[in-house]
Amino acid sequence: MSLRIDLAWLLMVAEEKIPGDPAITDYGALIAAVSRHDAAVFGRPVYREPAERAAALLQQLLHIPALERSNAMFATAVAYGYLSAAGEKVATSPEKVRDLARLVKEGRAELVDIAAELRTWTL
Repeated sequence: MSLRIDLAWLLMVAEEKIPGDPAITDYGALIAAVSRHDAAVFGRPVYREPAERAAALLQQLLHIPALERSNAMFATAVAYGYLSAAGEKVATSPEKVRDLARLVKEGRAELVDIAAELRTWTL
């Protein structure tokens, strides 16, 4: 069974992990991220493992910003938090987090690349 997050979980991450309490500018972006990570076709999950689901969340939130600022920090915090909540032991560096966010934001990483990098964050 896969971990399913909801709007309240995303709002909690934003409140707890993003300094200065940035305003939500697009609730639709958050709702889209919730839907995307849990997408299924004919009853089969599109994203089958935690790294793929975290990658979908990160990519969605970076490309469709939901906050007035700090969207890269938010997207990476969500991915990290999702992996942790799914039972993965996460250990990475600020440099790896920053580099992944930059690659995704610049469109130089596809979902499979993001998931592969997120797997390196887990022990």
